[in-house]
Amino acid sequence: MPRFAARLDTALRAVAAERPQVILHCGDLTTLDAIAAFERIAPVEAVAGNNDGPEIVRRFGRRKIVCVEGRRIGMVHGDGARGTTLSRACAAFAGDSLDAIVFGHSHVPYVEQRADLWIVNPGSVTDKRRAPRFSFAILEPAGPSALAARPSALAARLVYFDPDSTAAIGSSKRSPAARAST
Repeated sequence: MPRFAARLDTALRAVAAERPQVILHCGDLTTLDAIAAFERIAPVEAVAGNNDGPEIVRRFGRRKIVCVEGRRIGMVHGDGARGTTLSRACAAFAGDSLDAIVFGHSHVPYVEQRADLWIVNPGSVTDKRRAPRFSFAILEPAGPSALAARPSALAARLVYFDPDSTAAIGSSKRSPAARAST
């Protein structure tokens, strides 16, 4: 298991409490055992990160676009030599028509909406590094609003949790309507 496996059980409970239809993992799995643990909750789509070996790279690739309920989501780890993790993630899908880009690498939670595109780094459920808390992100269909008129509209939010508890300690809801009013 990953070196942070001791935190994985709590993380799995926090993710399961959200009842996801699919789990998107943006790399640094370090072992396929991590995928098996997440698959007990929901089907998993993943990309390999810079800490993943050849077996994980072969199985998942380094970049992909997945379609979930008609929404196109670009997935990439975001590592590289030039620019920031955010800029590399966005550049990986330049020219693609997407509803969201989900990336990892920095382990710093990030949610931003640029027009109809959500850009999301869920942070990490086991290795928060410089982030103040452990986290993951939820992408879900947007509720009714003027900006959610198109069928593929999404909302994104971060979920923060305490690894010493099974309860979430906060959620940062960023819906299209809330984003438009800020």
